[in-house]
Amino acid sequence: MFVRDARTVKNEKSAEYAAVLPSHSRVYEILRQHINEAVYTEGDLLPSENELCALHKVTRPTIRKALDRLTNEGFIVRHQGKGSIVKGAPKGVGILAMKGTTSAVGKENLLTRIIAGPEIRNWKEAFSFSLTRIEQESGCIYLERLRLVNNKPVFFDITMIPNINFPRFIGRNMENKSLFDVLRKNYRLEVKGGEQRILAITADERLQQYFGVPAGHPVVQLNRKIETNRPGLYLYSQVYCNTDEFMLSGTF
Repeated sequence: MFVRDARTVKNEKSAEYAAVLPSHSRVYEILRQHINEAVYTEGDLLPSENELCALHKVTRPTIRKALDRLTNEGFIVRHQGKGSIVKGAPKGVGILAMKGTTSAVGKENLLTRIIAGPEIRNWKEAFSFSLTRIEQESGCIYLERLRLVNNKPVFFDITMIPNINFPRFIGRNMENKSLFDVLRKNYRLEVKGGEQRILAITADERLQQYFGVPAGHPVVQLNRKIETNRPGLYLYSQVYCNTDEFMLSGTF
């Protein structure tokens, strides 16, 4: 009996995924992965637009769409007459921005432990944000995660996604996975912005256990309503941050 190794299966899945992506998204994913894997490092020049067109067999507008996304997300800087200069994967915790934690701190520094889910639940509330009738009737995909940076528990987050057109999501293994990456790659769902409310609280018994901190320890709480590229579809999350050794960062 012929048995395929894990690398072969992974490559086949990658090829199948690439085949269904729009051309500009396929080029974007390849270049993004190359930057994350340090094929291109800070200060490097990406191939020219003409070279990328020839390599990926696409048109110049397609390449420019891919480069625009990389620019908007902080991976590259484009200089007329010079080309696209790599900045590297976005750095800093970045939790105040709409970047995912994985891309902000780097996969090699971040571990994700699944506390609950993903599973289907009825809504009880959405962290003080109002829900539409359709959201309430559809239920939510519920997920709890503990995120560790350099093996130190830094984030505990609860995420609720309206259960609308996310087939087979609850069967996915989310251990050490970026939620935003999973949504982008498998469901073409991208984060566009959002609203967040920031509170200063002290750790309750659950947070004391997760973070290994004493009673009364200060914790930052963020309630977030995240806008996506699917009209009317929002992600809701509540993030608790143990920041005594880390700085929260963001731009405005």
